[in-house]
Amino acid sequence: MPYLAPELQNLSLSDIAELAQHRKLPPVEQWNPEQSSNSKMQILSDGKWFHDGGEIKRASMIRAFSSLLRKDKDGYWLITPYEKQSIIVDDAPFIAVELKCEGSGKDRNIFVRNNVDDIIVIGPQNSIIMGSSPKGDSIPYIEVRNGLMAKCSRSVTYDLYEIALKEKPNDAGEIGLWSGGHFFGLNSA
Repeated sequence: MPYLAPELQNLSLSDIAELAQHRKLPPVEQWNPEQSSNSKMQILSDGKWFHDGGEIKRASMIRAFSSLLRKDKDGYWLITPYEKQSIIVDDAPFIAVELKCEGSGKDRNIFVRNNVDDIIVIGPQNSIIMGSSPKGDSIPYIEVRNGLMAKCSRSVTYDLYEIALKEKPNDAGEIGLWSGGHFFGLNSA
């Protein structure tokens, strides 16, 4: 049966929370293989995956590889219990492609789907961090897991700023928004 990506706009808050909770990922943070090599893989800044110069187009393969990603002080790796392979990541390994918002102000919850169909609940564990793209543009990034980030697509960036512009700035005059009980500033990096 083919995999069907969830469309957040058609799901209830409880459906989204259940999807986010049930995504089982390999425990790559617990694996420390001694053997290492080069995967000959690269993730471009637009989220496309390549192997040895050829684009990987099968979404299921990209989802599988993305579940093995880990970032540490030496860079990005694809990790198994027996081997780790280096992978080049031009910007962020993921792209935030869809957003759903429920509630308002301090009671708001924002959910994001990335390009490999991870559902991220923005809050203390998954912060919005302002950064600079490789071109020098100020852009929001969302922490997906363990230091792996999703660069916000143009549409998700616009959605975040649309929400923020309807809010009052915080006490420091910073433009931003609330999600998961935390305020996230959207001023330039």
